[in-house]
Amino acid sequence: VQLQASGGGLVQAGGSLRLSCVASGRTFSSYVMGWFRQAPGKERELVAFISWGAARPYYVDSVKGRFTISRDNAKNTVYLQMNSLEPEDTAVYYCAVQVRGTAYSIQSYDYWGQGTQVTVSS
Repeated sequence: VQLQASGGGLVQAGGSLRLSCVASGRTFSSYVMGWFRQAPGKERELVAFISWGAARPYYVDSVKGRFTISRDNAKNTVYLQMNSLEPEDTAVYYCAVQVRGTAYSIQSYDYWGQGTQVTVSS
């Protein structure tokens, strides 16, 4: 089982990026999928998650109104549209699958992808 994240890059503040995470090896259409990020010197944090039916996605307060998580179960892919990017969004972004516990806890996730770097310049 592998998760492959892509779409990161260097963008100016106020710009946009769209991250993709493709799962291979099995289907995760019935699982909650999450996006996380880890900035240098900081702990990895949950950014957003989405249920299999895409109802009521969750966002951390710092990205509400700017980021949108979505999924295409037919393609086994989850997306993170990031608009109005800020330098504080600079981090390595990871996707993962919730396999236990509550979707609000990072410990509930597994099958971490390799991450994609997002750098926002001021």
